[in-house]
Amino acid sequence: MTATRVLVLNSGSSSLKYQLLDMRDASRLAVGLVERIGEQTSRLKHTCVSTGETREQNGPIADHDAALKAVAVELARDGVGLDSPDLLAIGHRVVHGGMFFTEPTVVDDGVITEIERLIPVAPLHNPANLTGIRTARALRPDLPQVAVFDTAFHTTMPESTARYAIDPRLADRYRVRRYGFHGTSHAYVSRRTARLLGKEPSEVNVIVLHLGNGASASAVEKGRCVDTSMGLTPLEGLVMGTRSGDLDPAVIFHLARVGGMSMDEIDTLLNKRSGLFGLCGDNDMREIRRRIDEGDREAALAFDIYIHRLKKYIGAYYAVLGKVDAIAFTAGVGENAAAVRQAAIAGLEGLGALVDPELNGARGDEARLISPPSARVAVAVVPTDEELEIATQTYALVGKSN
Repeated sequence: MTATRVLVLNSGSSSLKYQLLDMRDASRLAVGLVERIGEQTSRLKHTCVSTGETREQNGPIADHDAALKAVAVELARDGVGLDSPDLLAIGHRVVHGGMFFTEPTVVDDGVITEIERLIPVAPLHNPANLTGIRTARALRPDLPQVAVFDTAFHTTMPESTARYAIDPRLADRYRVRRYGFHGTSHAYVSRRTARLLGKEPSEVNVIVLHLGNGASASAVEKGRCVDTSMGLTPLEGLVMGTRSGDLDPAVIFHLARVGGMSMDEIDTLLNKRSGLFGLCGDNDMREIRRRIDEGDREAALAFDIYIHRLKKYIGAYYAVLGKVDAIAFTAGVGENAAAVRQAAIAGLEGLGALVDPELNGARGDEARLISPPSARVAVAVVPTDEELEIATQTYALVGKSN
């Protein structure tokens, strides 16, 4: 029997998200999360999709090795264990692949070495991703481990887009360039949007707005990314939950020289205490909208700043693409905050983008259009599925030789 199952692992510094999929029909067999790894209050929440049964276990889980072993036990209870001959491969989310990794890659020692070399430009993410890879390799050394990189989809950006205007020799020495992130989401959503329009990805230009606690925009021309808002790190671009997004680089010098702040303090400020949280003390869009409804001016200003930046990027990517077939909203805020979608598109009628208030206000879990049929530019809500994208890329790579 041909193996068709792919286990997807998304390993964070103290968490492990996972999904098991059968790629014959892209169905989910199990989903789960291990959180607070290394603490006394660790928790594993596991759901068997076929039965709908959800199980939880609470108590200390020492490290990622113990976490994955606990996951293996839960999968085995459902009859879909890690030792199953039906398991084809394990796909891993890796945040930063630099310019070296432009597509999904079977992991070997050389791949691990290269991912390690990229740690200075992804210090919070790549070490955790590597931990998951090493743990899975130790448990199933016979099984292909595939790394799927968040940055890979953006490697098609032209040099004129990816380069910063600094000395190129210095930039190359320290790998300073625009890489972009959320690539698996942008790839999935741009293709799904094309299908929603009844076309092939190569036939459409799409602006994808991935709006979660982290947020990014991309300009996708005929299935290829030509620009994206995040840069060397996930800090650049849109206003986010706790990240500032774009700002004058001299702000950093000013805070250091005049404010007496250290580089670590400024790093923490811009990444963890800025964005919506820095502006109004909340990074949950639902809470911000509740406060606005109650007349809170601070929350209203934060929302306006968020929308202004978002609208600027939509306009910029209109100019980059020349012709736009669709604007797609995705991720937690993009999929659920109708007020954000309405405000972001308001005033773009001259560019052909419109939102139907009734369609926009309706909730749903499926990809759908929220623009009227008369709109020249379709506006869509497309739930992202990064795990399916990772599984699809893993299966496409490993399944060929299976």
